[in-house]
Amino acid sequence: MTTYRVCCFLRRFRAASNEPSEAVADVFQAYADGGVLGEEALRRFLREVQGLDAAAAEAEAREVMAFAAEQKVLKKGGLTAEGFHRWLCSDANAALDPRRGVYQEMCLPLSHYFIYTGHNSYLTGNQLSSGCSEAPIVKALHDGVRVIELDLWPNAAKDDVEVLHGKTWTSPVELTKCLDAIKEHAFVSSPYPVILTLEDHLTPNLQAKVAKLIKETYGDMLFISESEQMAEFPSPDDLKGKIIISTKPPKEYLQTKSGKEETDDDKAEGGLSEQGSEKYVEEAEELVESEKKAQQGADNEYKRLIAIQLTRRKHDMDKDLMVDPDKVSRLSLGEKAYEKATVSHGADIIRFTQRNLLRIFPRSTRITSSNYNPLMGWRYGVQMVAANMQGHGRKLWLTQGMFRANGGCGYVKKPDILMNSDPDNLFDPRADLPVKTRLKVTVYMGDGWRFDFRKTHFDRCSPPDFYARVGIAGVAADMRMEQTRVIMDNWIPTWDHEFEFPLKVPELALLRVEVHESDNHQKDDFGGQTCLPVWELRPGMRSVRLCDHKGQTLRSVKLLMRFEFFPSSS
Repeated sequence: MTTYRVCCFLRRFRAASNEPSEAVADVFQAYADGGVLGEEALRRFLREVQGLDAAAAEAEAREVMAFAAEQKVLKKGGLTAEGFHRWLCSDANAALDPRRGVYQEMCLPLSHYFIYTGHNSYLTGNQLSSGCSEAPIVKALHDGVRVIELDLWPNAAKDDVEVLHGKTWTSPVELTKCLDAIKEHAFVSSPYPVILTLEDHLTPNLQAKVAKLIKETYGDMLFISESEQMAEFPSPDDLKGKIIISTKPPKEYLQTKSGKEETDDDKAEGGLSEQGSEKYVEEAEELVESEKKAQQGADNEYKRLIAIQLTRRKHDMDKDLMVDPDKVSRLSLGEKAYEKATVSHGADIIRFTQRNLLRIFPRSTRITSSNYNPLMGWRYGVQMVAANMQGHGRKLWLTQGMFRANGGCGYVKKPDILMNSDPDNLFDPRADLPVKTRLKVTVYMGDGWRFDFRKTHFDRCSPPDFYARVGIAGVAADMRMEQTRVIMDNWIPTWDHEFEFPLKVPELALLRVEVHESDNHQKDDFGGQTCLPVWELRPGMRSVRLCDHKGQTLRSVKLLMRFEFFPSSS
């Protein structure tokens, strides 16, 4: 029994039981003989329920039996009901294959991939007054982020460079600390390239200082393009272990002072003699020419490091999204400008991103570091949907879910529908498309909260009342959320609830899963969440680990679910 104290009374509840749900027990009984699951019956289950071919079922069966022997849940040479349930809930039976790793083709140009992209990567909190540090950069790289953004500003003395969110009260961090952190942690979680986007507000002299610092820090890790303008981006495979600089090229040298201009001081002194004036002009012109050469040299050093040039906006979307057949570049758009562009230039965005890189970033009014819906970008082929990694919530969960794909390497190949350049068959995410496939999701049960949370975390007077929410995020036509019933007073809720989702664009669909604790008097408590790429879901009965609101995996909390794919006509 489990007891809860209410004032001077004790409330008693039946102890939590982790026995299989009725639906899971029925599956076991359908394949078991004499209360155990023999090897042949197990292979049949793996083929018919888990969707494995004969060879894969044979190999998996051996692994399951080895797991059962280790757990001491074998009986008469077969798997007991407890052993079957324990294996179903193990990480070896996860919804995403833990052994799959990077499997997508990685030899295509960078423009063919969605890239895990951070925004203001150095901020520890909000956009207005939080501290700047290298720590969030390190965490982002360990989480698989491949695009790091640094904002570069002159210090108060104008003789050095700081990283901070300009024109705010954020406290700066030294550029050297950020560069060193990137060097040390860039390839901890993925061997594929890290793109360092610099938003610089520097004078030419400070740009030269940054160029020198970058070269000294990264050395051979730095990717230097052989030509000033690339006809096509290299591939992630080509760029393994490389750090790539992306920013706008330095401005053309502007002559700010001409020797022929008359100064106010000259006027005050009544002017110079003709001979003195000519000599002054000659000296001034020599000085300007000398400054010009020095600045051009500094510009060239800085410019040579920029492998992916950021195109300056013309504020004419027809011109901004024009595809140059001879060179590729990167364009950056704010959230608001991008939203308008999807309405008027949706097809142009898709065409542009087939060759070029497009980055969209959160609007400046997101002071709390909240995020926008990343699918808004992915639907049109946008590679770099910049996310505030410190801005936790459902929008960031979607980003984390997308980049669980392809072994979590930070690069996910865009679906073929977004790379089709045939003008008559260009993808339109707003079109009324036919259903391609149907996904049936069964939520059997959940467990683990009793280990990860104190007894009164969800309710002071009783065990929690859990319910699950399951849905799809993708193109607008596929988006939907459903909910199970509430299971009262139980740490191990059993729902056995089925949902079906018709999917028109499964290539862009993410499965959303959330668990909440129902509360009649205040906001429901959060019990965990995850987001998974639909195209990587393994069919069959699978274990699904849940994460906290920051996206970190909870130690023990899991759901047991089933995924079945059916043709659209069924």
